[in-house]
Amino acid sequence: MNLPTYNYSKYHFGFLLGLNQINFVVKTKSDLSQVVYDSTHSPDIFADSLRILGINSDPTLGFTIGIVGNLRLGKYFDLRFIPSLSFGERYLNYTFLRYFNGTPSVVEIKKSVTSTFVEFPLDIKYRSKRIGNFGAYLLAGVKYSMDLATNKAKKTDDPTQKLVRLNRRDFSLEGGIGFDFYNAWFKFGIELKMSYGLTDILVRENNVYTSGIDKFRSKMFQLSFTFE
Repeated sequence: MNLPTYNYSKYHFGFLLGLNQINFVVKTKSDLSQVVYDSTHSPDIFADSLRILGINSDPTLGFTIGIVGNLRLGKYFDLRFIPSLSFGERYLNYTFLRYFNGTPSVVEIKKSVTSTFVEFPLDIKYRSKRIGNFGAYLLAGVKYSMDLATNKAKKTDDPTQKLVRLNRRDFSLEGGIGFDFYNAWFKFGIELKMSYGLTDILVRENNVYTSGIDKFRSKMFQLSFTFE
């Protein structure tokens, strides 16, 4: 058996490398397609008036790096604090019914939202009984995030360049499952975790990109590899 007394240590440290998929949970207003917007609400779209037909989001793959801190609470429980830096990008897709010179047409607009998160997750880890050099675990906790790349402070004066701006801070609930493999010199872990934002992070402005949204929250899936 490798590292036979590993789980009896009061605390230990390590590092984390991971892949993430950051997305938005978008809830539109019930009368979304019934509201008519004029040209003042859509300065970057050539239109006399607009209706919003739909809004959805697409995630892309990003990556995460972090430092692992683990405190033993009991025989099967640990407290984990993993300050991390996560990079990711999301796309918001808008479908509009445009009226221009009396002629209707469908227009699709894609807005890119890039984020660089400093994250501070605090989780409770419940470990299974170790079987040889293998163990499994569940975890649950909370996370505070701060988006360093938020464009909240980058409000442009150019009316033809409307950005979708986000609040800098967010709080999330998270949970996951993982597996530990005990090697001769360190413990290697594989972990799959999901976090769900609790706060509405959209900065609402008087334009078509924010007026039709009722609730706007973050969601992340993360596959991590830990070395402790």
